[in-house]
Amino acid sequence: MGEVLSQNEIDSLLAALSTGELDVDEMQDKGDRQVKNYDFKRPAKFSKEHLRTLEIIYEHYGRLLATSLPVYLRKNVQVNVASSETVTYSEFTNALSNPVILGIINFQPLGGNIILDLAANLGFAMIDRMLGGKGIPLEKNREFSEIEMTIIEKLLIISIQLMREPWKNVLDINPVLERIETNPQFAQVIAPNEMIAIVTLNVKIGDVEGFMNMCLPYFTLESIMDKLNTKFWFSTMQDNTGENYELYIESLIKRVDVPVKVVMGQSAISVSDFIGLQLGDIIRLDTTVDSELDVYVGNIKKFRSVPGTEKDKYAARVTEVIREEE
Repeated sequence: MGEVLSQNEIDSLLAALSTGELDVDEMQDKGDRQVKNYDFKRPAKFSKEHLRTLEIIYEHYGRLLATSLPVYLRKNVQVNVASSETVTYSEFTNALSNPVILGIINFQPLGGNIILDLAANLGFAMIDRMLGGKGIPLEKNREFSEIEMTIIEKLLIISIQLMREPWKNVLDINPVLERIETNPQFAQVIAPNEMIAIVTLNVKIGDVEGFMNMCLPYFTLESIMDKLNTKFWFSTMQDNTGENYELYIESLIKRVDVPVKVVMGQSAISVSDFIGLQLGDIIRLDTTVDSELDVYVGNIKKFRSVPGTEKDKYAARVTEVIREEE
C-alpha cells in the first residue's frame, strides 16, 4: 500500500500543477517494463521451491545434530538454518579459507557427491572438547595434524549418518564419507561452472559459533528434483498414528541391542577369602555340572540353558523359555 498524502500535501501538489511547476506528462507512468539480464553461464536450475524444501530437510537435520553431538562433546550445541542460495561451484570454492574441513560424501544411491563444509574454528573446538579441553578454538588457524583429522573424521561420520532420517521423505539414502580435504584445490569433485545449492547452518558449540555449509550439486540431485517440493514432501509424510505408529515403534525396538548373560552359579565367601584370592583358586558354586543355567536378557530372567561349546567358544543351549506369568 502506497504512502497516503495529507490534505496539505494534496493542496501543495494541486497548486504546483496549476502554476506549471510540475509537468503532468512527466508524472505519468509510461508502463516501461524492467528487463532483467539472463546469465546463460548461471542457469536457474534451483527454484525457490527447491531451496525451501532443502531448508526443511536441513532444519530437521539441525535438530538431530543438536541432540546427538552433545553426547560426544559434553557441551550444549545449537544448530539452525541461516540461509540457502544458488551459486556456481567455483564461487563456493573461491570463498573458502585455508585450511578448511571439507567432507566429500558419496550420496548413495544418487550418482554423485555432496560436500559438507565445516568452519575451522568449530573443528578445533570439537577437537579440544574430545581431548578433555574447554572447547576453545585456536587464536590463529593452522593445518590439522593426523590425530586431529582422525577425531574430526569420526565426528563427521556420526554427523553424516544423521542425514538419513531427514531425507527419507524424498529418498532412502545411504551417505558415506569418502574422504576429508583441508585444501579447497583438492576438492574439485564437479566442474567449476556447475550450479550448486548451498544450505548454511549456524552451529554454536558452547560459546564458539561458526557455519556448516551443505553443498548440493545439481548434477547429484537432478534425478530427484521433481520430489524437492513441499507438495510432494507433505504428501509422502507417513501417518504415525494407530497401527502404522505401532509398526514403526516395533521396527525400531527390533534393532535395539540388549545385553544377554548366562549365570553359571552363585557362591558366598568371606571378605578375607575374597581379598586373598589367587590365580588357580577354586570357588565352589551352588550348581552342578548337569544343572540348567539361568539366561538373563538385561536384568530379566528369560531362558534356561545348558552350557557347552561351539567352535572353540563357550556357548549355552536354550532348553526352556520362561514366560512372564512364571
